[in-house]
Amino acid sequence: MNMSNARYPTEPLKCWAKAKELREQYYLNYARAKENGGLRWSGSAATLDAIPAGLGRDVYSLTGEPYGAAVSLDRKFNKACQDAAESAGYARDLCAYMRSYWGSVMLNKYAFGGEFPRPDFNFQIQICCSHAKWYQVAGKLENTPTYFVDLSVGPHKRLTEDRLMYVTNQALDGVEWLEKTTGRKFDDELFIEAVKNEMRSTSTWAKICELNQARPAPLDEKSMYALYVLAALSKSSKWCADFYDELYDEVKDRVARGIAAVGNERCRVMSDTQPPWAFLKIFRYLEEYGVVSIGSLYTFGLKGIWETTAEGKWVPRTPPWEKGIEMNTREQAMKLYVDWNLSKPEFQQFYDPTIKSEMMLQIVKQWGVDGAMLHLNRGCEGLSLGIMENRIDLGKAGVPVMTYEGNMGDEREFDEVRTQARVDAFMEQLDLRREAV
Repeated sequence: MNMSNARYPTEPLKCWAKAKELREQYYLNYARAKENGGLRWSGSAATLDAIPAGLGRDVYSLTGEPYGAAVSLDRKFNKACQDAAESAGYARDLCAYMRSYWGSVMLNKYAFGGEFPRPDFNFQIQICCSHAKWYQVAGKLENTPTYFVDLSVGPHKRLTEDRLMYVTNQALDGVEWLEKTTGRKFDDELFIEAVKNEMRSTSTWAKICELNQARPAPLDEKSMYALYVLAALSKSSKWCADFYDELYDEVKDRVARGIAAVGNERCRVMSDTQPPWAFLKIFRYLEEYGVVSIGSLYTFGLKGIWETTAEGKWVPRTPPWEKGIEMNTREQAMKLYVDWNLSKPEFQQFYDPTIKSEMMLQIVKQWGVDGAMLHLNRGCEGLSLGIMENRIDLGKAGVPVMTYEGNMGDEREFDEVRTQARVDAFMEQLDLRREAV
């Protein structure tokens, strides 16, 4: 921990406005897709979205989790959506994003204005305990055909050829389903192009996160939330991959010039799982103590694809073509694409909390983390699974840990005053004093 009173230069990201414009355009394109004869589809932010891209360049998606997070920022609308889902008999302890999405469909209101633009089909994966039920129910509410790909084959380090082909064959069958459902011919070249875009964007996002090992950190996690979400919207699109190339160059330049996300950085913490989106000011409060949240397994590993060196170090995963591996056919590309997705760090924790603890401790080591803030997130059963085991493992390794209760998408589960008091107590544990920024 750096206990000096050093002050580092700060400046806003130059590409911030562009990131905001890309996000707004994404939701607008989805809503207007039908005006020009295009297709709309919905599915998880983690789904294999390069596959529907093979149907044409006029195919637009609505990813459920980012949409649920967007709904949660409008407290009045989110309350109406949650009430609608609960009135229909869905329990309050289900995934908050899922309830917000269902409620939006039930109310026939789109978070970005007008009626809810119903998809032509749903294309979804199964790994989180809510993923399958989310689009099973949505498909019934929307009267929308739905296809699922089961990714639950165990940790990537135990991946066998049989397990890999189990998922790959489902994905290949999904191509035939898409053709039959939409009446369109699948274009293998468009699919392979989208696979390469996704590998490029997710590898580059990992490279951007890697740069946060620098001191001072060039990015803070609150800002990273607004940047990683572009991959959560459309990771297989050229616009996303190109933007991350631009962002990487800017962040690399910030590191070279010593530009800090938090000008009074004295302490580095990491968080865990989704934050309570309606209360992101908690991260700004940390800055009054000279604390920067450098990221988390969630921020780094939900959209970043990594590999581990022989020495155990995390590095951005190298795309196949940089190793001389070809992707000339649908079958070649699909197998490599599935393997790429199955290696996603955020997926590994669904199988064993010790795997997540190992990844978190590697982040502590590589990013120079002084403490961890764990969100006991009632809104996400999947990513909160085993979190108290993670707390124990971090504590045994000598990492100071703070926990707080909340919900990423339902503000009724978050006590702002109580959480701020817990932050104050944690800062005292880290021997930090509040100061004016």
